[in-house]
Amino acid sequence: MVSIHASTGQVTVRYTDKGKEKVETKRLDLPLDLANGIILDVLKNIRPDTSETKVSYVVATPDPRLVKLSIVAQGEDRFSVVGAAYKATLFVLKVELGGLTGVIAPLIGKQPPDTKVWVVASGTPAFVKAEQSLYPGGPVWRIEMTSPAWPNAPKSHR
Repeated sequence: MVSIHASTGQVTVRYTDKGKEKVETKRLDLPLDLANGIILDVLKNIRPDTSETKVSYVVATPDPRLVKLSIVAQGEDRFSVVGAAYKATLFVLKVELGGLTGVIAPLIGKQPPDTKVWVVASGTPAFVKAEQSLYPGGPVWRIEMTSPAWPNAPKSHR
């Protein structure tokens, strides 16, 4: 869990290591474009024809650090809800670690996987689906609304 006090720059990370809860607190110079807690709002307000959007983000590793998220629209996918057809814009979010860490991380398998988020492209923008790792080193999870039907999606087993 991460707690960010924007006015002071104090970032606190709570995590478990070998069964023991640990707490790390660090002061960071937080930029005005910090997007923690509002990523979906940011995505809903990016025009699909925007080439790239970059925002700052505090990652909740045991040693909290500031990174950049590169957000790029990767086209549209179609889905339906109760027979009505819709289009969703696919956004790909890539963590840019920067510095020496950014060079070494991909070489040793520590580069965070890209996150994919689909946002309905017409009418009121809304979250539809995401594929992302929920914690460092964790598997990629798919989170989606229950109603949309996607072409070529694997059939669920009940």
